[in-house]
Amino acid sequence: MAVLAAIVVVALGGLGSLFVVRDESGVSRALRAQTATASPNYVGSEVCAGCHHAQAAGWQTSQHKHAMQHASTAYVLGDFENASFDYHDVRSRFFTRDGKFFVETDGPDGRLAIFEVKYTFGIDPLQQYLIEFPDGRIQALSIAWDSRPKDQGGQRWFHLYPDEQIKHDDVLHWTKLNQNWNFMCAECHSTGVQKNYDAANDRFRTTWTEISVGCEACHGRGSQHVDWARSQESWFARDKDPRKGLAVLLNERDGVTWQHDPKTGNPQRSITPATTRREVETCGLCHARRGQFSEEWVPGEPLSDTHTVSLLARGLYHADGQMRDEVYNYGSFKQSRMFAAGVTCSDCHEPHTAKLRAPGGGVCLQCHASEKYDVASHTHHDGATPKVTCAACHMPVSTYMIIDKRHDHSLRIPRPDLSVKLGTPNACNDCHTDKSAQWAADAVAHWHGPARKGFQDYAEAFQASWTNRPDAAALLELVAASPTAPAIARASALSEMQSRVSPGNIELARKGLIDPDPLVRIGALDMIDGLPGNRNWSLVSPLLSDSSRGVRIRAVSVLAAVPTANQPSSDRTAFDRAAAEFVAAQKFNSDRPEARTSLGTFYVRRGLTSAAEEEYKAALRLSSQYAPGAINLSDLYRQLGRNEDGERVLRTTIQISRPDAGLHHALGLTLIREKRPDDALAEFRTATELEPGRSHYAYVYGVALHSSGRMDESMTALKENLSRHPGDRETLLALVAYSRDAGDIGTALEYAEQLSRIAPNDREITRLTGDLRARSKR
Repeated sequence: MAVLAAIVVVALGGLGSLFVVRDESGVSRALRAQTATASPNYVGSEVCAGCHHAQAAGWQTSQHKHAMQHASTAYVLGDFENASFDYHDVRSRFFTRDGKFFVETDGPDGRLAIFEVKYTFGIDPLQQYLIEFPDGRIQALSIAWDSRPKDQGGQRWFHLYPDEQIKHDDVLHWTKLNQNWNFMCAECHSTGVQKNYDAANDRFRTTWTEISVGCEACHGRGSQHVDWARSQESWFARDKDPRKGLAVLLNERDGVTWQHDPKTGNPQRSITPATTRREVETCGLCHARRGQFSEEWVPGEPLSDTHTVSLLARGLYHADGQMRDEVYNYGSFKQSRMFAAGVTCSDCHEPHTAKLRAPGGGVCLQCHASEKYDVASHTHHDGATPKVTCAACHMPVSTYMIIDKRHDHSLRIPRPDLSVKLGTPNACNDCHTDKSAQWAADAVAHWHGPARKGFQDYAEAFQASWTNRPDAAALLELVAASPTAPAIARASALSEMQSRVSPGNIELARKGLIDPDPLVRIGALDMIDGLPGNRNWSLVSPLLSDSSRGVRIRAVSVLAAVPTANQPSSDRTAFDRAAAEFVAAQKFNSDRPEARTSLGTFYVRRGLTSAAEEEYKAALRLSSQYAPGAINLSDLYRQLGRNEDGERVLRTTIQISRPDAGLHHALGLTLIREKRPDDALAEFRTATELEPGRSHYAYVYGVALHSSGRMDESMTALKENLSRHPGDRETLLALVAYSRDAGDIGTALEYAEQLSRIAPNDREITRLTGDLRARSKR
């Protein structure tokens, strides 16, 4: 769970102060002071407020205005009257001195120290506090203020990790990498942020043009709009720019009406919506689970141009697409029937106050006929107290950061039947906690019929993929090929098929690579990433010049292993250009071990082993506990014949990190190469115990047992793995081979037939099954 306060309202931006001096013509002096500019610059919300009074007044009351502020009595909500808070063995104290705010708490070395609070962060339902360090890092304190009223449990200090002790050497400690504002928070809590990380000296010089979320955070740099407004004063030099000098016109609702279909009672948009929406992409900048790789974001453009958007991945979402981890609103909303119908953020939220356009269910009844939906025959909760709202059933709440309740924006119908089958949550049992999911499923079926399945119908496919079921590939193919599935679901299905590519489904990748949504094109690239680059070249190379930077850098990473000499000469310029973009994207995030590791892997694929080694080492300097950096560096040493160095790296990281199955698995492989099978077995066993859900770890452990002559233990381990993952191909292949070698042809044939059902078009498996069937008849 991310621990940094996020704005939890959807909005399109704001405008600043109401009080701007105006001259005789009625135009603000601040506006007149702006000079014409060839390229747009930031002007500040105060300038915007000179003309846009109503919008500015609304923004002043919004959470956007309070997203971040200087720590002062006007903005600090917490108790700094020498208040104390105990967290395990640390007693923190909050106090003021000379008009400034301070906290005494455990610092980066674990000792008590005094730190000045420089900034407030957020306002409701909690407020965090930011502390600046001499190297330019700004860190978010993990002790936060509960700003809710006292009768709701608020007006108290609390810790964001109450159930575990986060010590100073933990990556989650407030002074460490994963609580860093410069990378994790700045872009979405301030306007015009430039991170300015100095990789050579490991320092930040982060700047902003406005400390909170102002007008230009959503509308873009405003100087050209100011120039346009100035030109309107002149009858002979009036600028006729239809965009009024703005980076984007957020006008997708203009001229749109919603008309009720008399047959269904459901609303229908008068204008067909675009594939990607300017408003949704603009709000998605901060209301999405995503990672920034460029500061060249332009409002209204697809978010994938400058950010890596998280798909419906295991651990982030439930199998049916409901939010699980802190994914915010973008990925959920893009799954919804509302998004498919053309609903956009400001249909429901007033963009400057960021409040609902109508209270409670009234916002839904703007379009949905009350005589059909606001009646007992629909809700089946007549007389309930408090009244059951639309959101209670269709936008269930999850709590993040201990007290921050957020609605799921996928706007789905309750599916307790899926809870029974797959274990996903449902809105019914959120309230009826004393009842079973089956009870709720029976009630819904009684009210609405057994075939009421809703818009999002991909739960079983993702559940099958995440549990490695035999039918996973077939179910994912249906989602990827569906003309009605949300684009983010199709992208996610394609990405999940990476380990399941076959001649029978490669056409889905071809179609995905030319999909109008860049997210789907990226998902298709994920799908074929495991194939040899020379086989992929004709498929992927056109995307080296894709309109989306996110697609281009994903494409070049897929093709990175193809040597320059083997690349068609006509494609080399595009490849080099995309490769430069990829490198720049990683270097932009050179303050993060993830980016340094990603760049190292790219260099390995390009054959630049020295550069790769330096990137992996840099990743571990940034975070000595970063397991992927250690694993990749160890694997590089394997390629270079330096297994002892690889072992040293892994053991060092294991010693200082939380238990990590991947580290132990990688160490086991290293020890096998060093011809130390007994030591390797212990590591493989630990990996399997730490992460039993990872079938590959158990498979390798079973194979290692067999290689050590422990045949019975090997078969037991593999059979247990197969019971947990009945569709795991490599486990089945091992069981086929070991059963056959032991002379148990009948059992080998049974496993082979299981494989055939999983991969009916695989020629090798068909041949293997045929051979075993022939031998069984002898």
